[in-house]
Amino acid sequence: MREKIKNIISDSISVKHKILSDDRLLDLTIRVAEGMTASLKKGGRIYFCGNGGSAADAQHLAAELSGRFYTDREALPAEALHCNTSYLTAVANDYSYDIVYARLIKGIARPGDYVVGLSTSGNSANIVSAFETAREKNVVTVGLTGLGGGKMKALSDYLLEAPSRDTPRIQESHILLGHIICQLVEELYFIQ
Repeated sequence: MREKIKNIISDSISVKHKILSDDRLLDLTIRVAEGMTASLKKGGRIYFCGNGGSAADAQHLAAELSGRFYTDREALPAEALHCNTSYLTAVANDYSYDIVYARLIKGIARPGDYVVGLSTSGNSANIVSAFETAREKNVVTVGLTGLGGGKMKALSDYLLEAPSRDTPRIQESHILLGHIICQLVEELYFIQ
């Protein structure tokens, strides 16, 4: 059992080493943080969406921006789109679960806002639909996926691919990259 645990930790570290040595991915992460900051300074908003564990990660990252990360500061306008369960269940029941995020983006997002979609496969139908709607509205799309990017690859203005096909390792990478972005946005917005 101990060896199994060590192997899991080793696999996680290996994925993070791949991220560390991927200059393209690191540069994209910087560009996302800079773009989000510029959008926020112009009154933009950041929306997060995901399913299951990725929904939990989306909510976590939205809270880092709307609450606080490292510094005591004003809230930034960021939210996870799945948190209104009455809306979510009504739209899923009355229309389709595939459009729960797209419908909100169509109703509340403005050009220049950011939508961050988390999907380990990159193929989650409701995230793909959300990104299609975001494109129609000139909303910037940031995809956090696993290796390959799935259908989200073609719809992402910025695709941050975790270098793995293993769901837990991908989700760990999404939180790592998300925390980095939150820290950079906080520093760029409030300190620099």
